[in-house]
Amino acid sequence: MRVSTGLLNRRLFGKAALAAAALGLLIGISPQARASDNTLVLAAASMKDSLEEVAKLYERNTGKKVALSFAASSALAKQIEQQAPADIFISADLDWMDYLAKRDLIKPESRSNLVGNRLVLIAPKADASPITVEKGNFPLLQRIGNSRLATGEPNSVPVGKYAKAALTHLGIWEEVEPKLVRAESVRSALTFVSRGEALMGIVYETDAKVDKGVAVIGTFPADSHPAIIYPIARTATSKAPDAQAFLDFVKSPAAFDVFRKYGFSAAPAPQG
Repeated sequence: MRVSTGLLNRRLFGKAALAAAALGLLIGISPQARASDNTLVLAAASMKDSLEEVAKLYERNTGKKVALSFAASSALAKQIEQQAPADIFISADLDWMDYLAKRDLIKPESRSNLVGNRLVLIAPKADASPITVEKGNFPLLQRIGNSRLATGEPNSVPVGKYAKAALTHLGIWEEVEPKLVRAESVRSALTFVSRGEALMGIVYETDAKVDKGVAVIGTFPADSHPAIIYPIARTATSKAPDAQAFLDFVKSPAAFDVFRKYGFSAAPAPQG
């Protein structure tokens, strides 16, 4: 089941969807922010609440302003490829950072792994019976019935790619695929479930924590999908004078305390 952006905006997300779409198109960054020396950060949708708090902490400590825009990592990477103004990119997977690196669109010396996350199965809080998530014993199809499973578009959106890998590992991808709601970002998938438009969803643990309308009913084994790693880097065209200072702050212990509060974990260092 493919869901168009227009349909999501009209039927499901209201102001939240319009804001997300605007951010994905970089409309969320004000003209004043673009014209100033403010650091412009494009970050995975799942970073929204935590990174906003980190940015406020940075601004209180330094007096420097930061402009933030959130959308699916795939959409943001494509925006950077199309020369959108940006100083820092935070992806929800390594693939989209690699995509930019191969095109010389990031400063390689600035790249590092920022945080990690976990993949979880959620349901509306009113229907939050736990489910076993293990190979050979995962009654997902029986529980879904005639309803739908929401996650990110598995061909591009990181959470959807992780979900596909996990469901493939667990041996049920082909049966589950026809029941997918292929959302444009993890936050869109979260909203489908929170509003009862889908019976279940696959999102990150951190997203489930910020929506009181859902509950985690299962956690995918770590070995069922690639490690969930959020890399950070400055873009090749970064010009803001304080961009490096903010990147350094995002990697500081004070910032990690905020990320950990929202459910993020430490990420391994890059290999090689």
